[in-house]
Amino acid sequence: MSKVNTREVLRWLAGHLSAYRWHVVGAVIALFFASGAWLALGQGVKYAIDNGFIGDHPQVLNKAALAVLVICIVASLATYCRFYLMTWLGERISADIRMQLYHHLLGLSPSYFSKVRTGEVISRFTSDTAILQTVVGMSLSMALRSAVTFIGALILMGTTSPLLTACVLLAVPMVLVPIKVFAPKVRRYARLSQDKIADLGAHIDQSLHEIATVQAFNAQTSESKQFDKRVGDAFEVARWRIHYRSLLIGLIMVLSLTAILLIAWVGARQVFSGAISAGELSAFLFYAIMAGGSVATISEVIGEVQRGVGASERLLELLASPADIADGDVALPHLISAPSITIQNLSFGYPDSALLFEDFSLHIEAGEKVALVGASGAGKTTLFQLLLRFYDINKGAIQLDQHLIKDLKLHDLRDQIAIVSQESVVFATTVMENIRYGRENATDEDVIAAAKNAFAHDFIEELETGYQTQLGERGVRLSGGQRQRIAIARAILADRPVLLLDEATSALDARSEKMVQQALSSLMQGRTTIVIAHRLATVQHADRIIVLDKGRIAAQGNHNQLMKSDTLYREYAELQLLS
Repeated sequence: MSKVNTREVLRWLAGHLSAYRWHVVGAVIALFFASGAWLALGQGVKYAIDNGFIGDHPQVLNKAALAVLVICIVASLATYCRFYLMTWLGERISADIRMQLYHHLLGLSPSYFSKVRTGEVISRFTSDTAILQTVVGMSLSMALRSAVTFIGALILMGTTSPLLTACVLLAVPMVLVPIKVFAPKVRRYARLSQDKIADLGAHIDQSLHEIATVQAFNAQTSESKQFDKRVGDAFEVARWRIHYRSLLIGLIMVLSLTAILLIAWVGARQVFSGAISAGELSAFLFYAIMAGGSVATISEVIGEVQRGVGASERLLELLASPADIADGDVALPHLISAPSITIQNLSFGYPDSALLFEDFSLHIEAGEKVALVGASGAGKTTLFQLLLRFYDINKGAIQLDQHLIKDLKLHDLRDQIAIVSQESVVFATTVMENIRYGRENATDEDVIAAAKNAFAHDFIEELETGYQTQLGERGVRLSGGQRQRIAIARAILADRPVLLLDEATSALDARSEKMVQQALSSLMQGRTTIVIAHRLATVQHADRIIVLDKGRIAAQGNHNQLMKSDTLYREYAELQLLS
C-alpha cells in the first residue's frame, strides 16, 4: 500500500465535506454566532462592573444581567445548531467512507485478499472510520470553535489594553512550542496504535472463524498467549500515545495559566496607576481566560485530530489499492446458447511463484462436458480462476466463442458462468436468500424449483422455519452435503451457459450423490461444462477427460480409452477415482 501525506488527507476529507456544503455553512454560521455571543459576555462584565458596581447604579446592573441572559440563550441555541450539524456531518461522512471503501474492496481481485488479512481490513472499516467520525463530528468542531474564540478574544483584548495584549502575544510562542514538538509524536503513536488494533482484529477473525480446528488441536492456550502478546503490544503503544498527549496537554495548560497569572499581575498594577479601569481589567481577564481555555481545548483535541489524520491515512491507503484486474470495454449480453471455450498458448504463474502453465492450449466445444483430472497442484482449480478472471494471464489468450475474455466487461463475463466449488459457500442469512444469490430478481417459486432440482427441498422443509431459516456463520447449521446442495441450487437458479463444477458431489453420501448427479446431468444439457473430477461417476458422464500433470495436458479421451492407453490416468483412476 502506498503512503499518503497530510495534504492528500485534507483534500480527501474536503471532497467529502463539499457534498454537504450547506450543512458545513450552517455549522460555521452557528459556530460564529455561539463564539460571538460568549465573547460579548466580556463586554457585559465590563459594563456591569464600571457602570453598575462602581457607579452604584442597580438599574444598570439589572439591564446588564438581562443582557447576559439573552446572550446566554443565543449562545445556547447556536451551540445546539453547531453541535447537531457537526455531529451529523461526522456520521454522514463516516457512512459515505464506509460505502466508498466497501464498493472499492468488492472490485479488488481475490489475489489482493490472499495477501491482506481480513481482520485488518475489518479494523479499518470499524475503528478507523469511528475515529474519523469522532474527529469530524466532535474534535474538529471543538478545534474550530476554540480557534474562533481565541482570535475573537485576542482582538477584544487588543481594544481593551494594547500593553496586556502584547504580553499575551509574547506568551503565545511558548504555548506553540509543545504543540510543535509533541504533536508529531502523538500522530505517530496514534497511527501505530491503530495498526496494533488491526493486528488484534486479524487474530480474532482468524481464531474464531477456525474455532473448531483450534479446539480440536487443544490450541486454546497457544492462541491465548499469542493474543495476550498482541494486546500487550497494543497497550504499550497506546501508553506512549497517552504519555505524549498528556504531556502536551499538561505543558500547554501550565504555560497558559502562568501567562494569565503574569498578565493579571501586570493588569492589576495598571489599574492601580489608573491606566485602565477595574471593569476593563475584568473584561480583559475574562477574554484571557477564554483564550487560554481555547488553547487548552485545542491542545486536547490535537491528539484526536492526529489520530483522525492517522486513521485517514490508513483508509486512503486502502482506497489507493489498485484493482489489478482491469475491466474490459466490450459488453456481452447474457448468452442464450452455450459458448465454446478456447485457451491458446497460455502462460501463467501465481505472483512470486514459478510458471504453472507454459504454452498451454485447450479447446472445448460449445455444449461439451469436459472433466479435468490430475494430482493436486496440476492446475485444475487455477483454470477455473483464470476463466473467471480472478487472475490475469501472463501470456496467451482465453476466448468465449470469438470474444477475448480480457476485452469483456467483468460483470458480463461472470454473468455467463455459474460455479459450484468443492468447499460450498453458505452465507449467514436465510436459505431463501442463499439460493437467490444466484439470481437476484428470482421469485420465491423460482428458488423453490431450483431447490427441488438440487434435491434440497425435502431437508429445507424439515428445518425450523423452512426456507426462512437462518443458517448461521458459514452455514454451520447444515451438514457438508446439505451446504453443497444449497450451492448447487444456487447454480441451477443462476441458469448460465457455462458451468464450472469443482467436484460438486464430493461431500454427499451415495444416495444424495445419485440424486444430485441426476440434477446435474439435467442442468448440463445445452451448457458448456467443465468438471474437476475426483470420482468415477463424474468422469463417466463426461464427453472428454483431460489429464493434467504439472500444468500440461498429459492425455485426453474418454474413460475407457484412457484406461487402456494412458499409464498416468490408469494409476490416478486406481488410486482416486475407483477408491
